[in-house]
Amino acid sequence: MGGDFAPGNIVRGSLDALDRQPEGLDILLVGPQDVLRKEITGLRGREDARLTVVHASEVITMEDGATAALKQKKDSSIAVGLRLQGEGRADAFVSAGNTGAVMSASTLILGRIPGISRPTIGAFFPSASGVCLLVDAGANVDCKPRHLLEFGIMGSIYTSAMFGIGQPAVGLLNVGEEQTKGNEAALGAHALLRTSGLNFIGNVEGRDILRGRADVVVCDGFTGNIILKFGESVPAFFRQRISGYVADKPLRKLLMVPALGTLRASMKSMDYEEYGGVPLLGVRGVSIIGHGKSTPKAIMNMILRAKEMVEKNINGRIEQTMAPAR
Repeated sequence: MGGDFAPGNIVRGSLDALDRQPEGLDILLVGPQDVLRKEITGLRGREDARLTVVHASEVITMEDGATAALKQKKDSSIAVGLRLQGEGRADAFVSAGNTGAVMSASTLILGRIPGISRPTIGAFFPSASGVCLLVDAGANVDCKPRHLLEFGIMGSIYTSAMFGIGQPAVGLLNVGEEQTKGNEAALGAHALLRTSGLNFIGNVEGRDILRGRADVVVCDGFTGNIILKFGESVPAFFRQRISGYVADKPLRKLLMVPALGTLRASMKSMDYEEYGGVPLLGVRGVSIIGHGKSTPKAIMNMILRAKEMVEKNINGRIEQTMAPAR
């Protein structure tokens, strides 16, 4: 029931995911059962055997506070859905709802992986070498060096498993490449990352994200969220500029037609719909958080990414790696 276009886009995206994966995928839709069943039958004319409705009588809105909402709305779709995973009745959870509520509920209901002090959100950016994972993208505003080290470890494991990169290059976002640059947290994190056994390439700057210098870029959530929100604005900005350029100019519009296909293809990797949502790494389960404005395509890709995370045992790999550190 989370998101600006719930439950329509959620149900449609779920059905699309089932169509894309005819085998090995079942979906539990959590929310008011009458509303969800009406939505399903309205789209398909019938219920799908692989789509099960689980009743939840309450909804956490975007205006609700994260912790307060969980205490006051224990029968919300977010709380019920995560309890299903915690009880072993589901393997993963995805939501386009209140980000703070999903993060808090995931941590409280699922718990943290042993050895992880703070879960982190990872965000994807296109780069010259493929895809760059930025961690943290907003879960932790203030970080200590130990937290940044954990982000680097989890980001490296995720990138290696999900994108097939043997030894992901891990960079620490900073105001300069020199080892002596940065605040106390950055200096301390640099020392820990340098001796971590990761493929740590040192400090990287903001311009290096799109250049592809690193497969994983580590930073605190305050900085990461600002970069994420800025990056999300880029495709819309270019679309607006192009529209303004060709508006009421038939010749310009004609000249632009041959380039539009190439432009759309090049911008595709910057479209959040392609990745669906961002993974919350460090909890004992799979929790993926999507945009409030998520389209059916984004929801579908969130579900498929969650399935892939389960199949590739991301959490097991993180737990095994962190075990010696306990």
